[in-house]
Amino acid sequence: MPSLDQPVKTPCIGVCSTGIGDLVCRGCKRFVHEVVDWNGYRTEQKRIVDRRLSRFLAQCMGNYFEVVDENLLRQQLALQLIRYDESHEPLCWVFALLKAGAGQIKNTQAFGFEVQSDYYAMPLKALRDTVDDEYFQLSKAHYERYFLGGMSSEQ
Repeated sequence: MPSLDQPVKTPCIGVCSTGIGDLVCRGCKRFVHEVVDWNGYRTEQKRIVDRRLSRFLAQCMGNYFEVVDENLLRQQLALQLIRYDESHEPLCWVFALLKAGAGQIKNTQAFGFEVQSDYYAMPLKALRDTVDDEYFQLSKAHYERYFLGGMSSEQ
């Protein structure tokens, strides 16, 4: 857990879709007002957004993956020079690994995680993209429920 005064990194990944009208960014999954107001947020406000995003990502990842060796995963992330937020759940670390090189991973156990048995046949890239889409859909549903009052939008 980061210290209370430690800054929160922006979740931005440089693929913002709010500029083209999306109410939830397809890149970082923040809501449009969070993207616009991020630099004006206090650290605690940023931390709240960060926690929501990491919970949503871990929830989606948990549908397809399981971390079997957290220490091995941590070692592989360091070896591969992949940045990850240690305050997030290890399933989020797996997503960072998959974003960096899903196509190069042949043996997931060597990286400290496994694919759940129902999804063994799916390539890791396809699983990563499926998780990313579910993560977006979950963020979008949350936005629609809590900020649009349950109204459906055409996104």
